[in-house]
Parts: sequence; structure tokens; C-alpha cells
Amino acid sequence: MKHLILIVTLLIISIVATAQTKYEQGMHKALDLWKTNPIEASQLFERIAKAEPDNWLPPYYAAETLILDGFSKMQDADALKAQLDQAQNFLNDATAISKDNPEIMVMQAILYTVYVASDGATYGMTLSGKVMALYAQAEKIAPNNPRVVLNKADWNIGGARYFGTDIKPFCQEVERALELFATFKPETEFHPNWGRERAQEIIANCK
Repeated sequence: MKHLILIVTLLIISIVATAQTKYEQGMHKALDLWKTNPIEASQLFERIAKAEPDNWLPPYYAAETLILDGFSKMQDADALKAQLDQAQNFLNDATAISKDNPEIMVMQAILYTVYVASDGATYGMTLSGKVMALYAQAEKIAPNNPRVVLNKADWNIGGARYFGTDIKPFCQEVERALELFATFKPETEFHPNWGRERAQEIIANCK
């Protein structure tokens, strides 16, 4: 009986280890694919999400690939909206799994930012307030998350430049974000850990 229990235990451990390996392999493959083909990467993240229904990271990345790629497609309003609609669905899935998640809130704010950047006259009035509210909410939950600090400051710098006001206070916030990046440790290798290079770029432009 003891031998049977041992065999069953080892079998369960083996199955779990194999499942984890498949997840990790899939995530690594999707992240590598993102470098050359964000659309296919998003599709792969979507497939991983279906196999990992309780994990918010695959739908988060499925959305992020489409959102960041949207900055390069702002000249085609219809194609951009279709892509961002799809990204919104992924963010909705991620939020359903992990509520009040500041990382997802930041990504939602970036999605709105793509809309505003593509057509400020149409989306500026309706979405700017939502962006600021998302960053305020994320900051309340995770005031020392470097991506929260960075992206809130980045948004404010854009607004300050648009209205011709001083960007120095927001540049100081970017510097604080860079300091936070130095000590930030993601929960796993797949948890969000981006933004350091963007912070360095903004600081260079501030100077």
C-alpha cells in the first residue's frame, strides 16, 4: 500500500512538473516571438491563457502585445480600433482573474493612451479622465510600483508639454521610478518587469 501511495504521489508530481514546464516553455516562446511578430505572439499568449484559466499573466501579455503594437498603427483608425477591442477583451479576462491589480490598471491606461494619441480630438475629452483615475487608483494600491510611478509621470509629462507647463516635477517622478526599478523584484520570471529603458529615455529627454 505504501508503494502504491508513493507511485501515485510521484505520478502527480511528474504531471504537475510537466504542466509547469509546458507553461514556461509556452511563455518563453511567446515572449521571443513578440520581438518579431506581436500579433502571432498575442495569439500564442491567448492559447496559453485558455490552458491556464486561473493565471492572469497570459491574457495580460496577449493584451500588451496588441496595445504596444497599436502605437505603430495609429494611421488606420478602423484596424487600430479592432486591435484595441481585442486587447480590451484580454484585459477584461485578466481583470476577472486578478481584481484590483495595479499592473493591469497600468496596461488599461496605456490602451486608452493609444486611443488619445491616435485621435486626441475624438478621445482626449472622454478618456483622459479615465487614464488619470486609473493611475490614481493603481498608485493607491502600489505606490512604489515602478511602472505605476513611471507611466503616471509619462502621462503627466505629455499633458504638460501639450499645455506648455513645467515638466520638471514629473521628470523627478521618473527619476524616482528609475530608483524603484533598481530594487524591484517581480514575483516570478513572467511577472511584469518592463519600463526601466523607457524611464531612462524620458530622463534623457527631460535634460
